[in-house]
Amino acid sequence: MRTSDFAYPLPPEFIAQRPASPRDSSRLMVLDRNGGPLEHRLFRDLPEYLRPGDALVLNETRVIPARLHARKTPGGGRVELLLLRRLEPQIWEVLVGGRAVRPGRRLLVEGGPEAEVVEDLGGPRRSLRFAEPLGPRLEAIGEMPLPPYIHAPLQSPEEYQTVFARLPGSAAAPTAGLHFTPGLLDRIEALGVRLVRVTLHIGLDTFAPVSEDLAEDHAIHTEWCHLSEEAVQALSATRATGGRIVAVGTTSVRTLETAARAAPPGKAVAPFKGPTDLYILPGHRFRAVDAVLTNFHLPRSTLLMLVSAFAGRDRILAAYEAAKEQGYRFYSFGDAMLIV
Repeated sequence: MRTSDFAYPLPPEFIAQRPASPRDSSRLMVLDRNGGPLEHRLFRDLPEYLRPGDALVLNETRVIPARLHARKTPGGGRVELLLLRRLEPQIWEVLVGGRAVRPGRRLLVEGGPEAEVVEDLGGPRRSLRFAEPLGPRLEAIGEMPLPPYIHAPLQSPEEYQTVFARLPGSAAAPTAGLHFTPGLLDRIEALGVRLVRVTLHIGLDTFAPVSEDLAEDHAIHTEWCHLSEEAVQALSATRATGGRIVAVGTTSVRTLETAARAAPPGKAVAPFKGPTDLYILPGHRFRAVDAVLTNFHLPRSTLLMLVSAFAGRDRILAAYEAAKEQGYRFYSFGDAMLIV
């Protein structure tokens, strides 16, 4: 299939620059995969679409302050670093903004340790060995890695974290989860819905537009995810009693469908811990996910392809046009869509 099949026009004024306040005051479009009419609600109305016995799957990943500023040494030229993934205690895969950053080049992180470029990983990617582990110092020397289409500064770093974020490791937030408040989660749990936690640490490739002409030629990069035995038992109990598995965000979808590949016959998922390179395109057979809560995604992105696989490309693109007509806000801080 052609990547251009997943393109659509979006004027810049539709791109949300600030999160909704309160979080659950954002809008919610409800799309019925069986062809019912679109519904336009508020996110706080989500419990009306959930049933006792359902499971709501939340990605617990926490965004790290992954943007660092550095200077070449010797020379002094400025370089911007974006931490993508820790490979070893002191070695990171990094996105580098700067010229002539070749293996062997030494960099001095502002307020932090020295680093050496170990390997050219292609394009702007490099592996860097830092003189000491970054973990204890990241909060002091790093900045939150907002997407390039968000130009307004954060009023607080917590604006770009979900209220259930617990495990540091992401270069971007699981944005469908940003709409929840503690009170809304309490209402959902009181309804008899299981809250199931998974982890997928997000890299920036998740959000990058696909540049290849054919979507299937795109090489998706791996991300680390974990579905625990406890989560598997909760999801198995959900299915056994006729409940639905509702994935919050495309990251939860990828985690669940990765775990489904390892499941024995008759089971939705199996425990999984490790890297996933699952690339979900139209034609994918969903085994573990019954409904998806998601945001409105970039044109030509793997995320738009994933939700198109779940609901149908034509139906998704028509819903996006309706969203523009209704004044919905798009992308990371934008409004939400529930696909049932």
